[in-house]
Amino acid sequence: MKDAFGAPQSVLVLGGTSALGLATARRLIARRARTVWLAGRPSPALDAAAAGLRALRGGAGSGPEVRTVAFDALDPASHEDVLGKVFAEGDIDLVLLAFGLAGDQAHDEASPPDAVRVAQTNYTGAVSAALVCAGALQTQGHGALVVLSSVAGERARRADFIYGSSKAGLDTFAQGLREAMDGTGVHVMTVRPAAVRARAGAEPGPGPLSTTPEEVATAVELGLRRRSRTVYVPGRLRLVMAALRHLPGPLYRAAQPE
Repeated sequence: MKDAFGAPQSVLVLGGTSALGLATARRLIARRARTVWLAGRPSPALDAAAAGLRALRGGAGSGPEVRTVAFDALDPASHEDVLGKVFAEGDIDLVLLAFGLAGDQAHDEASPPDAVRVAQTNYTGAVSAALVCAGALQTQGHGALVVLSSVAGERARRADFIYGSSKAGLDTFAQGLREAMDGTGVHVMTVRPAAVRARAGAEPGPGPLSTTPEEVATAVELGLRRRSRTVYVPGRLRLVMAALRHLPGPLYRAAQPE
């Protein structure tokens, strides 16, 4: 259950090696999260991510319990069993859906199977995992599901429309799931970050705005406290995207970076 300050004490990160997911987990550990599950394909990277979190000192002055679970977004048939076992271990306050593939637009256009892999990971796999977790949270009667989408899903760009279309589908799904969970005690929040650079001070990503994993983590925590429905990172991106959505096609294309 959440602590007296409303901070989640148990967290499940779907996409256990995700930079955004791990940054959020680190921030929540500093705010008293005691148990973190990292779900992902077994790998040295997943083990290293877990070890890094275990080494942290949380708000109570001791390190968290960090566990890993084998999870494959591209195997929806396994999701109910794999994730059900996590929830059987105890209540989960927060599920962070953080996995996804950016893909390579030029390559994927020429290789439809690779384009399909992007779509299946970012949309089909996410729909399956989110429905399983939402059902488990509903059974608990409490909890939050945070879906990491992207501003790339708000309007198609020539540079990344395969990735963007998968995020557009995920975004619409999350909106509908939020309505379905209304009144159940389950809060669904969509996060739409700009292009993510590795760290503060790194070279900005493409486009006029960019962000970092740490900035996304801060926005997630604040959004949870406010029970926000949709969070943009950085916040001013909300106004930028409102303008871009209504920009005439020729002007929109001209505004895109080469």
